[in-house]
Parts: sequence; C-alpha cells; structure tokens
Amino acid sequence: MTVLVTGGAGYIGSHVTYALLDRGERVVVLDNLSTGIRSHVGEAATFVHGEVSDQAIVRRVIKDNRIESVIHFAGAIVVPESVAEPLRYYANNTAASRSLIETCVENGVKQFIFSSTATVYSEAAPQPLSEDSPKAPISPYARSKLMTEWMLEDTSRAHTDLRHVILRYFNVAGADPLKRTGQSTPNATHLIKRACQVALGRVPYLDIFGVDYPTPDGTGVRDYIHVSDLADAHLLALDSLKDGAGSTSYNCGYGRGLSVRDVIGAVEREIGRQLPVRESPRRAGDPPTLISDPSKLIAELGWLPQHASLPEIINSALEWERRFINR
Repeated sequence: MTVLVTGGAGYIGSHVTYALLDRGERVVVLDNLSTGIRSHVGEAATFVHGEVSDQAIVRRVIKDNRIESVIHFAGAIVVPESVAEPLRYYANNTAASRSLIETCVENGVKQFIFSSTATVYSEAAPQPLSEDSPKAPISPYARSKLMTEWMLEDTSRAHTDLRHVILRYFNVAGADPLKRTGQSTPNATHLIKRACQVALGRVPYLDIFGVDYPTPDGTGVRDYIHVSDLADAHLLALDSLKDGAGSTSYNCGYGRGLSVRDVIGAVEREIGRQLPVRESPRRAGDPPTLISDPSKLIAELGWLPQHASLPEIINSALEWERRFINR
C-alpha cells in the first residue's frame, strides 16, 4: 500500500516524505505548490499537482495508488495572516479538510494523520500542556485546526473503519541532517528561520514581537522541536494505526520552554556576534506561553527524540539557510 502526503512539498511535509521513503514506504505527494517547493519532494515519491479540496483528483490518487493511509499537512499556517484573512483560512484549512476527509471515507482510507497545532489550547491552561488541557483558540488559524480535529473525531465515530491520530505541533525548527530539505518559505515567520536569515545578512534585523508578556523576560515562551524528531512522531503514529490502535491525539514538543530572547542568545553564541533586533508590538493571535507535556507520546508510541539540543536545531537551520542561499 501507499501513503498519501498532502502538502508534502512544504517544510514539515517534505521531511516526513523523506522519512517515509527512507524506510521503504511508497509515497504519493499531493501539493498545489502555493508555498511548497517541488524540488524538496524526494525523487522516489510520486508527485501530483493539485488541491486537496478537488475530490476528483483525490479520488483518482487514492484508487490508482491503493492508498490506505493519509498524512494531511496541506493548509495555511501564518497566525497574523489568519487574523487579517479569516475566511481564507477557513476555506484553505477547514473546508478543504472536510472535502479530503469525505473523499477518504468514500474510498476506503483506513488511517488518517492530521497536522494540528498547540495553539488550540487555552491561554489560561496550566503549563506544560497535556492533550486534555482546555481548548480555546485565539486565532482563526487555530480555530480552523480545531474545527478539523472535531470533524475527524466525529467522522471516526460515525465511520469506524477510518481511525486517526491528531498531532499537535509546538514550535518546529531546524532542517534535515542530510540537508535534503528545510524551511524555505520566502516570508516565513518562524523565529529560528528569521534569526538565521538575519545572521546571514538576508534580513536587516530581527523583530521581537512583544516584550510585555507575563513571562520571565517579557517575551513569548515556546517549546522548540526539531523537525526530524517531529517526522519520527508521524511514522510512529502511522505504525500505531496500522497495528490497530484507536483514534487519539498527541502533543509534539520536548517539554522545554524557551523565550524569544533565549533563542536569540543561543543563535548569537553559535555565530559569535550579536544580532540586530527591533522590539515591536505583540502580534495578534500569539499566546504568551506554549510548552508541551510529551509524556503521552513517549509512553504510548515510544518516541525518543534524537535532535533535542538547541545548538543542533540552530546549526541545522543555519546550514540549510546557507545551502538554500547558494542554490
């Protein structure tokens, strides 16, 4: 059987595609290339250009390739943009996911893994966050993801042949250790990506969005996870579903909170000089703190992070940025 990866030309999707290929899986990538990059898809994967909301294309891909498993990444992910353009996010994320899920049910897909976000949790929830922490998303992006979670949960109850795993990402960073793919979106807002761009002179300064949060140094606190460790979590989730596990959700992070200034300091230590920074107002939709409790992922799936060192995360991002500049 073959795995369908939607959004597999994007940052996280391309890493998961390589991880699947590395262990001998057959993979089909479906991507509209609105933000993904065709050359970042592993050569051994079959590539289909199209929309996940196009049920005719998805139906053909599932039937032609005997798809039983879908890993769904495709969607828009920029929180401030979602505040300015909420209907676009509900179309790209929620409505498109609904079409994809319906096509999967109608065509016998058995396993479905969904790329969700830690921002579905309530700002008031105690940190670190468990999978049962209260949900109260504050941005259209996060709401669009939680709506899709609800659709999956309801669908799996009504159609018991389709089981799912929801993976809630904390802050993803770094790049493939083999330098095959990395974060390449031109206007990416990820802190470590932006810091690397500043370090290499591609961007004049680094914005710190908010210095008055209720955190130790006033800047936002996040749990940064290496993208390769996140890719491993997807493979473990897929294996659990293939082995008959029931539908569930997992937090994907290290359980370690780092402030914006912590990360900037770590980048500065790696490059041996200070970064030019600019303090700016908070961005709409950004919670003060997001820290994962990954104990369920570790206990149930046996997840063992291999790249949790912050210097390793930063150096892999820097190496990819240098490679990307020179391509």
